[in-house]
Amino acid sequence: MLADAQHLDTQDPLKSIGSAFALPQGVIYLDGNSLGPLPIAARERAVEVTAGQWGTDLITSWNKHRWIDLPTICGEQIAPIIGAGSEQVVCCDSISVNLFKVLSAALAMQSDRHKVITTEDNFPTDIYTVEGLQEQLGTQRCELIKVAETDIERSLDEHTAVLLLTQVNFRSGRLLDMQALTSAAHKKGILVVWDLAHSAGAVPVALDEHGADFAVGCTYKYLNGGPGAPAFIYVAKRHQRRFRQPISGWMGHATPFAFDNSYAPSQSIKQSLSGTPPVLSMSVLNAALALWADIDMTHVRAKSIALSEFFLEALNTLGLTKELTCISPLIAEERGSQLAFRHEHSYAICQAWIDAGVIADFRAPDILRIGFAPLYLSFADLWHACEKLKEVVESRAYLDEKYQRKLAVT
Repeated sequence: MLADAQHLDTQDPLKSIGSAFALPQGVIYLDGNSLGPLPIAARERAVEVTAGQWGTDLITSWNKHRWIDLPTICGEQIAPIIGAGSEQVVCCDSISVNLFKVLSAALAMQSDRHKVITTEDNFPTDIYTVEGLQEQLGTQRCELIKVAETDIERSLDEHTAVLLLTQVNFRSGRLLDMQALTSAAHKKGILVVWDLAHSAGAVPVALDEHGADFAVGCTYKYLNGGPGAPAFIYVAKRHQRRFRQPISGWMGHATPFAFDNSYAPSQSIKQSLSGTPPVLSMSVLNAALALWADIDMTHVRAKSIALSEFFLEALNTLGLTKELTCISPLIAEERGSQLAFRHEHSYAICQAWIDAGVIADFRAPDILRIGFAPLYLSFADLWHACEKLKEVVESRAYLDEKYQRKLAVT
């Protein structure tokens, strides 16, 4: 299959973009769905901002280098990647903080309803955020209801205030139908919040087209903004005048530098801001996002599907499908840009595979997760990765004691 892989690589419309990343020699990186690799432009920007801007221009950089505008500049860069028009996306804080803002505001807009419905297997921080709001507000204003992914539509009723969904399941990779679920919720007067953590930069997202109300997402996975890079918030324009997020910091004020003693919220997406923007990380993100200016998401999606299908075929060719049970949807269009496999020793296999030069990741309790980031992965990479996986599995190298000890970050 190596010849097939090499042929596919020659036909890849995204093949030239791989050179924009500072990937280490001898490593095949299949964990871009957890942390994207370093873009060369981002590394250069970090030096420029610390030495040339902060180091030389000091505080004048807020105006001279537009530090103050970075949240909206980055938001405008992210907007087309997630199918949003201008002035609806701003970059700030983390997903957890942004989700607290959005859920609080959405519940306030739905004062005659109290249920927040989400999925049982949603990413834990999303569930924890609702639990925190439930504890703070009481179940009469915020009652968390967890349902199976197959029961989402059936669970919606006249008491539901907010439907909170992650478009791509972080464990299985299952892709939810944004258009159908948003429409079903709206028919019952429910506001919908989408978590795009595993969507942005991986699958085409159409927030405006599908009538989404709110969305949050991170930038350190497929968008390659760096560890802990600022997240983003989307608030549809039709909601911005009613939207009132609870962390009313000075950057969300209509005139922050008037230093008024009373809060007057901005009537734009800027109301989603709270504190001073993290200039270093946001400048690096700005450079990373510039890579997306000329990238067609249909090419990204097509290659993502092709990579994952090739990976499954390679596993089958190498006789690994009996060892690793795929728990992701087998229909490519029903999953995001990842595959998940169950094995009782998945953590140890992952660690042994890393030692062999292939970085993937593990998710509790027993899942080996493979991310397919189309901007820098090649089909040849996948074939070589599968060959190394075969060696790890067949030799039982993963049974070595050193692979049994779990690290702090798994």
